[in-house]
Amino acid sequence: MNSVDQNIYSIANETVEENNFFIVDFVLRGNPNNRIIELYIDSEKNVTAEDLAGISRIINRKFEEQNIIDSQYRLDVSSPGTDKPLKFLKQFPKHVNRKFDVSYSADGGTKKFSGKLIRVEGDSLVFLFNQNEISINFNNIKKAKVIVSFS
Repeated sequence: MNSVDQNIYSIANETVEENNFFIVDFVLRGNPNNRIIELYIDSEKNVTAEDLAGISRIINRKFEEQNIIDSQYRLDVSSPGTDKPLKFLKQFPKHVNRKFDVSYSADGGTKKFSGKLIRVEGDSLVFLFNQNEISINFNNIKKAKVIVSFS
């Protein structure tokens, strides 16, 4: 990452953290004359459209005040959405009692199941699968994605 890109990330990260959110993904696309900055944020609570708009306004203002970007750019701030797997342990507590598709490392291989997250205990996620509790250390999770249900 060059120094301009690093400054963009630093300002975005600082702003996000000051507002009790965290970056899930950061993507810089385009070229130096027309940048596209995609910032995916989450928090330990639900993220609203107002939250996203507020963060976007603050970051844009800081970019302008500090004259970080001297060309055209577009800043897109959004939440990761339900189609994205969860990446951080702190994303899980707000999804207790929701069903997940999970793949994890165990016994030298990968195991998969669909189950309901029933609690988070320290670094372990406890799921209910076929009437049995399965406790998985977060570090062993390869992919965990919320299953969207409309019932």
